[in-house]
Amino acid sequence: MARDDINTLLAKTEAWILPELKSIFDEKDSEDVTVKAALYSLFAGGKRLRPLMMHLTSEMLGLGDELDPDVKYFAATLEMLHTYSLIHDDLPALDNDDMRRGKPTCHVVYGEGIAVLAGDLLLNKAMERLFCICEKKPGYVFAASSMSENAGIKGMLGGQSIDIASEDKEISLELLEILQEKKTGAFIEAAVVTPYYLSKEMIREESFEDETADSLRKLASHIGLAFQIKDDILDVTSNSEILGKSTGKDERDSKATFVTLMGLEGAEKRLEEEIDNIRIILGKFKENGFDTADYETLTDFLVNRDR
Repeated sequence: MARDDINTLLAKTEAWILPELKSIFDEKDSEDVTVKAALYSLFAGGKRLRPLMMHLTSEMLGLGDELDPDVKYFAATLEMLHTYSLIHDDLPALDNDDMRRGKPTCHVVYGEGIAVLAGDLLLNKAMERLFCICEKKPGYVFAASSMSENAGIKGMLGGQSIDIASEDKEISLELLEILQEKKTGAFIEAAVVTPYYLSKEMIREESFEDETADSLRKLASHIGLAFQIKDDILDVTSNSEILGKSTGKDERDSKATFVTLMGLEGAEKRLEEEIDNIRIILGKFKENGFDTADYETLTDFLVNRDR
């Protein structure tokens, strides 16, 4: 099958996910300042890479139109969790950023207190959505609990915790990988694997003995590391106008990155290794008859992106 370019894929994803995102909050709540702040960040732009990966997995595995509304529902919920994490990450007490996606960050526009509440609101509403769909479809409990776990201390939150605790300290490359596999990789794992969990209505014991689920988790791990390594490279080679966020902040905050621990050349070599691992896994999916064309486009983007 012919491959779409990355801009086409991102545009299709935005059109696919936008109606679901717009339906999250009731119109009667739209005048609340915390809702406004949450929506400001939710619709502030961004690549929608996690919804894209959910859609790519669904398409690659041929899960069909019948499952698409539920994949979209979980994709929007994951985007809420991701946005909540960005709002809090930008706060002065954490990364202290005043620009995100080329726009002023939530706390710059609405103040720190409302920004905290906006992040809390997105997290809480995401949990409400997961409970709601599991009431209707009990077979989705594992997919929902797995996504929740990826947001918690075993996932994104745990990575943030290590990140803050590691400021102004020398840490090992091994700890940095653990940090980034949690902070960045956990939500990418949720994106890549969730559609398969939904299709099988899996329980925990089954999922960790399932070869396809294991391959998808490995794929997600390499995508997550590749994405973060490229982010670290761009932090020192790009500028804020292109990236839409501050650059040089890792050095400013004395944070360990793949560049600071391995050097720019070493980080670029490690990025190549992660990309090779992605392509090996996709090659195995392709050998089994799955259409990996769009995931290959995403892989190229991970290498060549400038934002």
